[in-house]
Amino acid sequence: MDPLEAIKVTFFQECDKQLAELEAGLLALDAGEGDNETVNAIFRAVHSVKGGAGAFGFDPLVRFAHIFETTLDSVRSGKLAAGPDVVRVMLRACDVLADHVQAARNGGDADEKRSAVLAEELEALLTSDVGAEIDQAPADPATATPEADEIGFTPVRFDADLLATPEAPAAAAVDVAALIHQAKDKDGQAAPDRAETSDAGAAGAPREGAKQAASNATIRVDLERVDRLIDLVGELVINQAMLAQRVDETGATRSSSVAMGLDELEQLTREIQDSVMAIRAQPVKSVFQRMPRLVREIAAATGKQARLIMDGEGTEVDKTVIERLADPITHMLRNAIDHGLETPAERIAAGKPGEGVVRLAALHRSGRIVIEISDDGRGIDRERVRKMAEEKGLIDPAATMSDEEVDNIIFLPGFSTAQSVTDVSGRGVGMDVVKRSIQALGGRITIASQPGKGSVFTLSLPLTLAVLDGMVVTAGNQTLVAPLTAIIETLKPKAGEVRRLGANRLVMAVRDCFVPLIDVGSTLGYRTEALAPMQGVALLVESEVGGRAALLVDAIQGQRQVVIKSLELNFQRVPGIAAATILGDGRVALILDVDALIDGRFNNSRSGDAPLQRLAS
Repeated sequence: MDPLEAIKVTFFQECDKQLAELEAGLLALDAGEGDNETVNAIFRAVHSVKGGAGAFGFDPLVRFAHIFETTLDSVRSGKLAAGPDVVRVMLRACDVLADHVQAARNGGDADEKRSAVLAEELEALLTSDVGAEIDQAPADPATATPEADEIGFTPVRFDADLLATPEAPAAAAVDVAALIHQAKDKDGQAAPDRAETSDAGAAGAPREGAKQAASNATIRVDLERVDRLIDLVGELVINQAMLAQRVDETGATRSSSVAMGLDELEQLTREIQDSVMAIRAQPVKSVFQRMPRLVREIAAATGKQARLIMDGEGTEVDKTVIERLADPITHMLRNAIDHGLETPAERIAAGKPGEGVVRLAALHRSGRIVIEISDDGRGIDRERVRKMAEEKGLIDPAATMSDEEVDNIIFLPGFSTAQSVTDVSGRGVGMDVVKRSIQALGGRITIASQPGKGSVFTLSLPLTLAVLDGMVVTAGNQTLVAPLTAIIETLKPKAGEVRRLGANRLVMAVRDCFVPLIDVGSTLGYRTEALAPMQGVALLVESEVGGRAALLVDAIQGQRQVVIKSLELNFQRVPGIAAATILGDGRVALILDVDALIDGRFNNSRSGDAPLQRLAS
């Protein structure tokens, strides 16, 4: 990569960070939770974006950022009060600034008309509230003089080829020296939180600031390298399990030196794996921080008033999961505002505040990450949903359906309750995409809705797509793995505890209540005759979809950690199966999809069993 292009990549990465801090600060001001430091942080974010953009010659971005910065400077100096109307203008200006950054990144042009409108609104704030003193502020960013507590950036022309020569370190120092002005506080002393350039610093003399920065130092690593490391650790886990299997086959006792060494190797492998997985763990904040702007835009497009409340932004999950969360959350927030929330007039007539509330929350539960999107809107009109589904031919009018089944109609492809097609919705795509995306991640989605009060959509996803703690079981002469996070306990069915319900369903008594008893081998087509309950072992499991159930298997082999291999990418999607893994003896074992087994909605007919039969063979 061209050295200058590499610097641009870094610049845009920093822009993303600054824009996130800018929006977070403005939202804090809008909620009445900001202070002087919040205002200073907002100003620094815009100032940093403008300075870097000037170095690369992104003139439209610089011009708009300068006007934005001037308005923020008036707020910072106390000449302009950060009231609700002012903050709302700045939130829209934040969106325009993000558009300019994106245009500069892609080499295109931002919407100049929208930019000009916001620029006029920002300047109007200065004219109406500040007066002539502000009018004397320099309009040309090239002639603007940084204040005493700012860092000024000046474009420097340099030869990019020089960076590839032995003189590159010296050249880099001259880039840095020209771009960074020494920051001074009011007494003329170097500000402790600013970069400074001096002979002592150039000579490598230690500073307190440098020591503090070193303790929190971070590095950027290409994601491909981290992925490669994850793959290698996965192979290490597999080989460690194979080695342990070979030693067990030799009949070595647990007290032998070889067995003890293997135990230590297993513990070390687990620690290495946990450490490597922690490298890829990131807070969901990177996804959540994009949503306030989306909510504002959708609310404006639909004529609604909506306020987004976010919780659990620090909840960590594997980066691969985070990258695939953005689209489902976007679709669901759009659905919550467009279909869930009423218009301000409708809400007031119903005795609600004119402004609706949408909540986006993340939390850890039972070894999984749970994302909740809720609103205080109208809820699901089940009668209308069913009627429209019948009109579209999506369901049989004579079918008897529960409230949960009616709610799940919204996930059918082609279904929409919109009266007309708009820029936001109406084409019958979105929620079906959400369900497929979540299922592809090994997750599930559930709905809880109360007419007139609102709806809650719950996404439950694995924390990582790389490893899994599982219970290895046997069903119909096949070795399977049940996710340990779904298992509550194991039970041995006894006579009198199992009852027949209907023609071919069984329930099992567990502590004064009955739960469905599901024969895993028969359900997946591994055998034609059902297993006698007293001859097997029951795994008491719990899911978000169907509550508790007991999975009947032939036997339990043991508990172990397995490396997840995508069955859909390497073979095809198989109902009732979430993924595959490689056991210590080299065999391929399938990982059960507990939710699908409990839900029982997949087809286990002869044609449906074909994929499993081919895998078994």
